[in-house]
Amino acid sequence: MSGRRWRLRAAALASALGASLTVGAHAAEARPADDPETVPVRLLTINDLHGSLKPPRGARAQISRPDGPATDAGGAAYLAAYVQQLRAQAPNSLLYSAGDAWGSSSIESALFHDEPTVDLLNLMGVDAASVGTHELDKGFGELRRMQTGGCHPVDGCQFEPSFEGAQFPLLAANMTFPDGVPAALPYAVDYVDGVPVGVIGVMSSEAPDKIAVDAVTGLQFGDELEAIDRTADTLDFLGVRAIVVLLHRGDTQATGGGPNSCDLGDGPALTIATRATPKVDAIFTADTHAQFNCTVDDPAGNPRPVMQAASHGRIVSVVDMVLDRGTGEVNRERTRAFNQIVTHDISPDPMVADLVARAGKKSDEVAQRPVGAVTDDITREPTPSGESPLGDLIADSQLEAARGRGAQIALTNPGGIRADLLHDADGTITYGNAYQVQPFLNSLEVRTLTGAQLKDVLEQQFQARDDGSTAELILAPSASLTYRIDRRAPVGARIADIHVDGRPVAPDERYRVAVNKFLADGGDGFTVLRDGTEPASAGNDLDALTSYLQNRSPVAPPAPGRISLGAPN
Repeated sequence: MSGRRWRLRAAALASALGASLTVGAHAAEARPADDPETVPVRLLTINDLHGSLKPPRGARAQISRPDGPATDAGGAAYLAAYVQQLRAQAPNSLLYSAGDAWGSSSIESALFHDEPTVDLLNLMGVDAASVGTHELDKGFGELRRMQTGGCHPVDGCQFEPSFEGAQFPLLAANMTFPDGVPAALPYAVDYVDGVPVGVIGVMSSEAPDKIAVDAVTGLQFGDELEAIDRTADTLDFLGVRAIVVLLHRGDTQATGGGPNSCDLGDGPALTIATRATPKVDAIFTADTHAQFNCTVDDPAGNPRPVMQAASHGRIVSVVDMVLDRGTGEVNRERTRAFNQIVTHDISPDPMVADLVARAGKKSDEVAQRPVGAVTDDITREPTPSGESPLGDLIADSQLEAARGRGAQIALTNPGGIRADLLHDADGTITYGNAYQVQPFLNSLEVRTLTGAQLKDVLEQQFQARDDGSTAELILAPSASLTYRIDRRAPVGARIADIHVDGRPVAPDERYRVAVNKFLADGGDGFTVLRDGTEPASAGNDLDALTSYLQNRSPVAPPAPGRISLGAPN
């Protein structure tokens, strides 16, 4: 474990995460600079690691490059080696995580309540991290344990004899309790050769729509821009002039460009980046698993980088800054930024490789257990209608699991499907393979809806935004449900020709619908599902998938066609 210690301003917030927090900051080791009046600092940031200890597989295993073929990337030991190399190239450096470092994790981390991932981040020397949505998957109490340490209250310590917690602060300037008291530290300060650098952590204000209701009960999430500006004002008042934001809200390149391309639309992260106070010198974003490297002008017309580093440890975002030793200000004209791909043509870090090997060995008894077989990889790649082979398969598995509760239909959300279902060489699917796909262990809930309510649920796949655009999130349907989408029709009137088991849906007829608990609670904006009646539970999503594979192997990828496109005849 890293022996580095961190100290923070805002000691009054110590009770929020249960830690003993004091004023101060960590001092990065510095070398003499060419210009004695300036201090160079390199900022390194990762995002959306999701407990990915081993190199990822499938679609998320590679990074596309505009100047050549895609390359394998990621893996904690390679990531740590690149971080060391990038730090060695600079006289001073700081390492951040922009959120979702754990949660929806690989089985090697998740089986041990993500303690291996926290140990990894400690080994790498992370200086501060934003709280992401998935750090709250298990609730605020577990987030607090990840900060302060201690064994799991039910399972104890199963990875190491003890767990010391994160040796870096977890930040969320816009997460509060209902009375307005901060639920986490808003910022941290590190001193680089005597010059302070402040970092602000900000969560997505949409967190309540992305996290299970039970996990965020008693928490509120304020506006990101307001939190950034307010916290930057506080840092400025305290004499901190170099300010960085870790924003757990991202964008996506329209053309799927390379790591250092910038082809963003008017997404939320870019909007925040252009409007945030000029006191902020760089913004690292997260959440969308995308890659981009942009420079935008702040409201005062000064350029600043806005970056994101893909996901699962495949990229490190790098910003090189030059600070004025006297004023602490950042010379924006000298700021340089790039995204570094974590390739495999580097010697892996031996200490991290040992940690990964130990986690893998401890988890193999569970992870390597065969649960079925498939004829081919089953992927999340969507068809033009929005359905995918894996989404359809999961919906079918959930319907089969819920038949005993009277279910006639199953719907599942794409956000709950975390990886492609990838088989081993002989077609075998292991428990670890299935776990990567459904890591949340969401309970399955069955509700009764009228035909009119079912149509309303399907209409909620399209949400009108304030800017006039339309957000689209297509639920995967079981084979028992078919319908038609007309994207040219107005929002609220795009769904037609709904059939259940081949029969037209009647508005007043009652239907039993199986969904995961996240959706049943109105997650992802599907609020009509909260109005369902006659609730019943039917196990969990992972057990449904593994049971389906066991009972039906070998399973072939489902053919598309449950959702049709175009105006009704």
